[in-house]
Amino acid sequence: MRCKRLGIGAALAAGTLAAGLALAPGAAAVVPQSATIIADCGAYGGGEATLTATQTGTSATITLSSSEITSPLALGADSIVSTLTMVKAGGGTTAFTGTKNPAMDAGDGVSVGPLTGTVAPGDSLEANGGSLRMVIFGFITVTCTAQGPQSPGPFVFE
Repeated sequence: MRCKRLGIGAALAAGTLAAGLALAPGAAAVVPQSATIIADCGAYGGGEATLTATQTGTSATITLSSSEITSPLALGADSIVSTLTMVKAGGGTTAFTGTKNPAMDAGDGVSVGPLTGTVAPGDSLEANGGSLRMVIFGFITVTCTAQGPQSPGPFVFE
Protein backbone atom coordinates (compact mmCIF):
# COMPACT_ATOMS: atom_id res chain seq x y z
CA MET A 1 0.00 0.00 0.00
CA ARG A 2 2.83 2.36 0.83
CA CYS A 3 4.32 1.91 -2.69
CA LYS A 4 1.02 2.89 -4.32
CA ARG A 5 0.81 6.11 -2.26
CA LEU A 6 4.42 6.96 -3.07
CA GLY A 7 3.78 6.38 -6.79
CA ILE A 8 0.62 8.54 -6.77
CA GLY A 9 2.47 11.31 -4.86
CA ALA A 10 5.36 11.27 -7.35
CA ALA A 11 2.93 11.40 -10.30
CA LEU A 12 1.08 14.38 -8.76
CA ALA A 13 4.36 16.21 -8.11
CA ALA A 14 5.55 15.62 -11.66
CA GLY A 15 2.22 16.84 -13.07
CA THR A 16 2.32 19.97 -10.92
CA LEU A 17 5.89 20.72 -12.01
CA ALA A 18 4.99 20.22 -15.69
CA ALA A 19 1.98 22.52 -15.39
CA GLY A 20 4.10 25.16 -13.66
CA LEU A 21 6.72 25.04 -16.41
CA ALA A 22 4.08 25.27 -19.11
CA LEU A 23 2.60 28.39 -17.52
CA ALA A 24 5.96 30.06 -16.72
CA PRO A 25 6.54 33.27 -18.66
CA GLY A 26 9.01 33.01 -21.53
CA ALA A 27 12.08 35.17 -21.92
CA ALA A 28 11.44 38.53 -23.49
CA ALA A 29 12.30 38.73 -27.16
CA VAL A 30 13.77 41.31 -29.47
CA VAL A 31 12.82 41.44 -33.14
CA PRO A 32 14.81 41.15 -35.34
CA GLN A 33 17.55 39.30 -33.48
CA SER A 34 20.20 40.49 -35.94
CA ALA A 35 20.60 43.33 -38.40
CA THR A 36 23.31 44.64 -40.70
CA ILE A 37 24.70 48.11 -41.21
CA ILE A 38 27.33 49.71 -43.40
CA ALA A 39 29.68 51.51 -41.03
CA ASP A 40 32.24 54.24 -41.67
CA CYS A 41 35.09 54.25 -39.15
CA GLY A 42 36.99 57.21 -40.64
CA ALA A 43 40.71 56.60 -41.06
CA TYR A 44 40.21 53.07 -39.71
CA GLY A 45 38.09 51.96 -42.67
CA GLY A 46 34.60 50.60 -42.69
CA GLY A 47 32.24 48.11 -44.26
CA GLU A 48 29.37 45.82 -43.42
CA ALA A 49 28.81 44.89 -39.78
CA THR A 50 26.31 42.61 -38.10
CA LEU A 51 24.53 43.62 -34.90
CA THR A 52 23.10 40.77 -32.80
CA ALA A 53 20.68 41.61 -29.97
CA THR A 54 19.33 39.65 -27.01
CA GLN A 55 16.97 40.62 -24.21
CA THR A 56 16.16 39.39 -20.72
CA GLY A 57 13.57 41.63 -19.08
CA THR A 58 14.85 45.21 -19.19
CA SER A 59 18.45 44.11 -19.75
CA ALA A 60 19.63 43.81 -23.34
CA THR A 61 22.90 43.06 -25.07
CA ILE A 62 24.20 43.87 -28.53
CA THR A 63 27.25 42.35 -30.18
CA LEU A 64 28.84 43.91 -33.26
CA SER A 65 30.99 41.82 -35.59
CA SER A 66 32.50 42.51 -38.98
CA SER A 67 34.94 40.82 -41.30
CA GLU A 68 35.23 44.07 -43.32
CA ILE A 69 36.09 46.40 -40.42
CA THR A 70 39.51 45.21 -39.30
CA SER A 71 41.72 45.73 -36.30
CA PRO A 72 44.69 48.03 -36.98
CA LEU A 73 46.73 46.32 -34.22
CA ALA A 74 46.95 43.04 -32.36
CA LEU A 75 44.63 43.30 -29.37
CA GLY A 76 44.19 41.17 -26.28
CA ALA A 77 40.86 39.77 -25.17
CA ASP A 78 38.61 42.24 -23.33
CA SER A 79 40.92 45.18 -24.08
CA ILE A 80 38.54 47.49 -25.99
CA VAL A 81 36.26 49.86 -24.07
CA SER A 82 33.18 50.13 -26.29
CA THR A 83 30.07 52.29 -26.28
CA LEU A 84 27.36 51.65 -28.86
CA THR A 85 24.82 54.47 -28.95
CA MET A 86 21.49 53.55 -30.57
CA VAL A 87 18.79 56.08 -31.52
CA LYS A 88 15.29 55.59 -30.06
CA ALA A 89 12.26 56.01 -32.29
CA GLY A 90 10.52 59.11 -30.97
CA GLY A 91 13.74 60.69 -29.68
CA GLY A 92 16.61 60.06 -27.34
CA THR A 93 19.33 57.43 -27.29
CA THR A 94 20.25 54.24 -25.46
CA ALA A 95 23.88 53.31 -24.76
CA PHE A 96 25.27 49.78 -24.67
CA THR A 97 28.67 49.53 -23.01
CA GLY A 98 31.30 46.96 -22.17
CA THR A 99 34.84 45.70 -22.48
CA LYS A 100 34.14 42.33 -24.08
CA ASN A 101 36.06 41.37 -27.23
CA PRO A 102 38.00 38.33 -28.40
CA ALA A 103 41.78 38.52 -28.94
CA MET A 104 42.45 39.84 -32.45
CA ASP A 105 45.54 39.92 -34.64
CA ALA A 106 46.23 42.97 -36.80
CA GLY A 107 43.97 42.70 -39.84
CA ASP A 108 41.39 40.45 -38.15
CA GLY A 109 37.73 41.38 -38.36
CA VAL A 110 36.49 43.37 -35.38
CA SER A 111 34.08 41.94 -32.81
CA VAL A 112 32.91 43.70 -29.65
CA GLY A 113 30.34 42.61 -27.14
CA PRO A 114 28.10 41.59 -25.73
CA LEU A 115 27.64 45.23 -24.77
CA THR A 116 24.95 45.75 -22.14
CA GLY A 117 22.20 48.32 -21.87
CA THR A 118 18.75 48.88 -20.42
CA VAL A 119 15.59 48.83 -22.53
CA ALA A 120 11.89 49.35 -21.89
CA PRO A 121 9.02 47.39 -23.45
CA GLY A 122 8.33 48.78 -26.91
CA ASP A 123 11.73 50.47 -27.34
CA SER A 124 12.64 50.65 -31.02
CA LEU A 125 16.38 51.19 -31.49
CA GLU A 126 18.27 52.02 -34.69
CA ALA A 127 22.04 52.25 -35.30
CA ASN A 128 21.66 54.96 -37.97
CA GLY A 129 22.23 58.32 -36.27
CA GLY A 130 24.12 56.69 -33.40
CA SER A 131 27.73 55.56 -33.17
CA LEU A 132 30.14 52.91 -31.96
CA ARG A 133 33.03 54.37 -30.00
CA MET A 134 35.96 52.02 -29.27
CA VAL A 135 38.85 53.09 -27.06
CA ILE A 136 41.98 50.97 -27.53
CA PHE A 137 44.94 51.09 -25.11
CA GLY A 138 43.22 53.97 -23.33
CA PHE A 139 44.16 56.56 -25.95
CA ILE A 140 43.30 55.39 -29.47
CA THR A 141 39.66 56.25 -30.17
CA VAL A 142 37.86 54.78 -33.18
CA THR A 143 34.36 56.07 -33.91
CA CYS A 144 32.15 54.28 -36.41
CA THR A 145 28.83 55.57 -37.74
CA ALA A 146 26.16 53.84 -39.80
CA GLN A 147 25.82 55.08 -43.36
CA GLY A 148 22.10 54.35 -43.53
CA PRO A 149 19.32 52.48 -41.74
CA GLN A 150 20.01 49.01 -40.39
CA SER A 151 18.53 46.13 -42.34
CA PRO A 152 15.96 44.58 -41.97
CA GLY A 153 14.93 47.34 -39.55
CA PRO A 154 15.28 48.66 -36.00
CA PHE A 155 15.44 46.40 -32.98
CA VAL A 156 12.08 46.36 -31.17
CA PHE A 157 12.19 45.10 -27.58
CA GLU A 158 9.34 43.41 -25.67
